[in-house]
Amino acid sequence: MYNSGEVTAITGLSAHALRYYEREGLFPHAIGRSGGRWRTYTRQDVEWLLGCNRLRASGMPVSEIRRYAELVAAGPGNEAERLELMRAHQARMEDQMAELRISLDAIATKVAVYEAAVGAGTAGTLWTGDVPLVCPLAAPELVRVDAADRS
Repeated sequence: MYNSGEVTAITGLSAHALRYYEREGLFPHAIGRSGGRWRTYTRQDVEWLLGCNRLRASGMPVSEIRRYAELVAAGPGNEAERLELMRAHQARMEDQMAELRISLDAIATKVAVYEAAVGAGTAGTLWTGDVPLVCPLAAPELVRVDAADRS
């Protein structure tokens, strides 16, 4: 058994966050109490919290984690619904990762432009109208905007 202090050290959650998770119904069962007063956590509770941390870090809304906890608490027979919940979140994450990849590619292009300009001693001309700008709007396509086309 673990007390709140031990669980906060293991999970990185604050005591306030532990109480919030409990209050919001993010555990599939009631948290134990020692002598009816102090919260006690099992190893399974700690593992559940670590999983919840991962889901939150990945952007899963609290309402969906609560729904998942409810399904787990209900026991066997709803695995298909749990799977669908996870698949939907996975699809959202894949979409977010694709958007992040596009943004990362755009930043990498900017870094390359600045590295080349700094290396060539022409960095002072960036964004002054003296050289074409590279405007990565969507990977892998790059749109060149010449100085004459800018207004």
